[in-house]
Amino acid sequence: MTDTDAYDALVIGGGPAGLSAALNLGRSLMRVLLVDADRPRNAATLNSHGFLTRDGVPPHELRRIAREELSAYPNIEVRTRVRVLSLERSDGTADAGAARFTASVGRTQSAQVVTARSVVLATGLRETLPEAPNLRGFYGISLFSCAACDAWEMRGRRLALIGTTDDLTDRARLISRWTDHLTVFTLGADTVTVAQEAELAAAGVAVARHPITELVGDRGRIEAIRLEDGSEVAIDGGFVRPQWETDLSFLCGFAPSVDHDGHLVTDRSGRTDIPGLYAAGDAAIPGPQQLIVAAGAGARVASVLVQDVVGITTAH
Repeated sequence: MTDTDAYDALVIGGGPAGLSAALNLGRSLMRVLLVDADRPRNAATLNSHGFLTRDGVPPHELRRIAREELSAYPNIEVRTRVRVLSLERSDGTADAGAARFTASVGRTQSAQVVTARSVVLATGLRETLPEAPNLRGFYGISLFSCAACDAWEMRGRRLALIGTTDDLTDRARLISRWTDHLTVFTLGADTVTVAQEAELAAAGVAVARHPITELVGDRGRIEAIRLEDGSEVAIDGGFVRPQWETDLSFLCGFAPSVDHDGHLVTDRSGRTDIPGLYAAGDAAIPGPQQLIVAAGAGARVASVLVQDVVGITTAH
């Protein structure tokens, strides 16, 4: 092991949370390694919204700008298109100055072993879309997952909400803020109860319970949804409720606490229940957030991590 293999902080994930954490850790004179597999969950999204000074910028451009800014700091190293294959807790964790973690970074055939005193998990989530025919052809163009991010552009239009999760009614109530023409498609699942359907109907929201046989449209722009009973609902856009899961399979010999949805449990400052291990962004409770919220979480975790290393406690 050489000195070049040792880092103060290892940041896993190159989305807004990880990039923000790396920037702020680097500015605190830490030697930082950021590892990014470069497979963002929002890869299908053409434009991101709600990020102050960057409203409407493509997500890949936001990452490019952030990486360019990180390159100005000689103590921040960014490795892209590689993974953390394994992360283990190191021996000698009682020594305050010792590295707490050992990681294998790279590809299976050419991995490098590095050490880090602290680790920030900003790995995001893996996403599984509802099982509706040709849905992915519209996802990120006229169908989205985040109302706060994309509902403004579709306000007042005929919208769909497609999903099978238990929170579908709450999501419908939220989306109905932007339109008076919303239809919830449950794909045949008993996700919306009779009482909830009555509640939605009173708010002007329709519920279509039959499975979807086809999404109709051209070049990603949806025009209608056809159902198994032969009916067709005209649609101008809408939202889907994916299933999300956190991938922690690279953790070896230890497991931080997660909630019933698999999101990492942290305190209000981003600390997990493993000393030296922090989490920020979509991987942590409450799960998917706007990009600007994730970036803020990364900055907060970086600040707390530095204070923990110094051994001070502040109000945040």
